[in-house]
Amino acid sequence: MASSQKIMQQITQLKNSVSNFTSMVSGLEDAETLWELAVETQDESMEAEIEKALKNWFKKLEQLELETLLSGPYDSHRAIISLHAGAGGTEAQDWVSMLLRMYTRYCEKRGFKIETLDFLVGDEAGIKSVTLGVEGQNAYGYLKSEKGVHRLVRISPFDASGRRHTSFASMDVLPQVEQDDEIDIEPDDLKIDTYRSGGAGGQHVNKTDSAVRITHLPTNIVVQCQDERSQHSNKDKAMKLLKAKLLEKKLEEQEAQLREIRGDQQEIGWGSQIRSYVFQPYCLVKDHRTNVEVGDVDAVMDGDLDIFVSAYLAKFRKKDI
Repeated sequence: MASSQKIMQQITQLKNSVSNFTSMVSGLEDAETLWELAVETQDESMEAEIEKALKNWFKKLEQLELETLLSGPYDSHRAIISLHAGAGGTEAQDWVSMLLRMYTRYCEKRGFKIETLDFLVGDEAGIKSVTLGVEGQNAYGYLKSEKGVHRLVRISPFDASGRRHTSFASMDVLPQVEQDDEIDIEPDDLKIDTYRSGGAGGQHVNKTDSAVRITHLPTNIVVQCQDERSQHSNKDKAMKLLKAKLLEKKLEEQEAQLREIRGDQQEIGWGSQIRSYVFQPYCLVKDHRTNVEVGDVDAVMDGDLDIFVSAYLAKFRKKDI
């Protein structure tokens, strides 16, 4: 059953690829027809229409080229993303809330569906940590480029003296397990604890042991979920997160073996500062891995991340071994 579902997903993805290519060919033919008609009739008023058609075509071409870079074995999977505040106290927790909005807007623009798995509110403002499930074709493929530490430089709204502050937040991205045969978990390997949620959700959530914490004993990996009022729902979400973390561990072990065989060094690692967002004394967002720079900070914070994603995928595309 799992095998047939996987094949059906592959068929759907291939059909979408063919449909997108066919649409590209049709769009170019339509633009060519308009150009020939304009030349034949010497109608200069059609120039704006042709220019618009070509602009839309090139935009779709860029998207199609971006999709060809998604060659990883798990790029088509759904994703689980986690944001955690780093050094900086309230300022860092506010930075997490800003990044949450940025990624939410990015996912909305791509038509991805977002599900909250865990949420821990900040002490005075902002968010300490948040974990989201992202559903959509190639969700992991697009979002994997965002894994790392994000640095903010701005005049802090929480500083009465108006001083400039530097804050950090970490972003983790995991591929979500699509088929049960990808990760096998023995029930005896799990320790499941329930406790009262300390987050939002009303009085009911705080009066029942609805929050769930799962410990995978062989690896000592711990996950938790307290976002839902139902203990059953929280357990299901926590299991999704556990499978994703076990899959990440499996991939890291495989990558370590490949690095040993190839004898090369990993360029990008967890904990590295991948991008800086400078609000003052000037406006600039710079990706330190690809050297891509964008001066329109507001657009980036509103989810315009494709320029960073495409540059990362082009530079760090996995080569066949």
